[in-house]
Amino acid sequence: MIELLIIVIAFILLLLVVIWAHYITQNKQQTVTDNSFRDETNVRLYHEHKEEIERDFQQGGLDEESYQYLKAELDQSLLSDIEDNAQEAAQGEVQGKPLSIIWPVMLSIFILVFSGYFYTQHGAFDLILNTPKAETGHEVLDEQQQAIVQIQKLKQMTQQQPDNSDAWYSLGQALVGIGEFDDALAAFDRVIAIDGEHADLFGAKAQASYYKNQQRITPQVQTYIDKALALDARDPSTNILLGMDHFVNKNYQAAINAWQLVVDESRPTVNVDALKAAIVEAKNRLALTGGEVADTNATTGPQLAISLSISDEIIQELSQGEDKVVFVYATPADGTRMPLAAVKLNASDLPIDIVLNDARAMTPQAKLSDVEQVHLYAIISHDGGVGIKPGDYKAELNNVSVNEAAPINMIIDSVVQ
Repeated sequence: MIELLIIVIAFILLLLVVIWAHYITQNKQQTVTDNSFRDETNVRLYHEHKEEIERDFQQGGLDEESYQYLKAELDQSLLSDIEDNAQEAAQGEVQGKPLSIIWPVMLSIFILVFSGYFYTQHGAFDLILNTPKAETGHEVLDEQQQAIVQIQKLKQMTQQQPDNSDAWYSLGQALVGIGEFDDALAAFDRVIAIDGEHADLFGAKAQASYYKNQQRITPQVQTYIDKALALDARDPSTNILLGMDHFVNKNYQAAINAWQLVVDESRPTVNVDALKAAIVEAKNRLALTGGEVADTNATTGPQLAISLSISDEIIQELSQGEDKVVFVYATPADGTRMPLAAVKLNASDLPIDIVLNDARAMTPQAKLSDVEQVHLYAIISHDGGVGIKPGDYKAELNNVSVNEAAPINMIIDSVVQ
């Protein structure tokens, strides 16, 4: 970008040099022909020729008629030469008239103004201006400067492609990296507006809000966490955040549980090796405090086996539209709305057999094994969002024991009013 700007400036300077060089050269070459010497020569020759004619006439070499003719011819020749010299001098004065300085000044102003306006409208001056400059020698941009450069590029991309959700998401992540949390949240909101609600997006918002609030889980952060886990109980970004918060607060077992959940999923976007190293560190610190690492095997604890299906009437209604999202979850029977375990499906997946257990817990501190009875819900969301809203289809079972061993049959057959 800097090289392009230098080329543009050099081109403008070249135009100015051409304009002013012509003006200066033109004025230096201005000369007015001095014809007075030629006039004197013509007059002297005139007198010499006239004396010769008079001498020939006096000696009898010319008659009166020839004498008068030659004399008139000589006078006419002198007059013609003088007129030619006068006309040539007049032309020289016109051609030698100095070129007005107004023209090069006006052309220079036009070139500068037009170039400046065109570049501000179509160039990348802001990007160049805000681009940190590398030090001389072998030094390179530090991480902060590289992040600023990347953010400028992403901002330019989002301006050119306002519906590019990948660019907006990358911009949000980069803004978190430099501490611009409000702008990062706005970028993630833009992604949600484009792609809809997804667990990783609410997880990203939870992280940005968490760092904005000095690494504290405020009510707002908890809201983002709840939305993310309702969409995907195993969302990596959200569980990594929870594990980090537990670790910072020396709740090492909870940190291990949260991180192990992500490791077990082993999603391609997750640095599993780094998480395994973090789990080892958490176990070491737990051992130093005299604690013992709990068994995190998901097969222990309550296992609610659910056989889920949809009534024929609802199937007929759903067949006329797009596939819908299905949320299956359990909440404490005491009335608390925070799900203890949840699964996200598509309506096209049903009928299906699923299991709700501690492995599907929303948070390590709220699991099926913490209560004795739960309410079970299966919701086909009309708009794809979490919660129970008018127009959704549902199945509901209340006061189910978490130790229920027999399969639980649930049929989605009613409309939420």
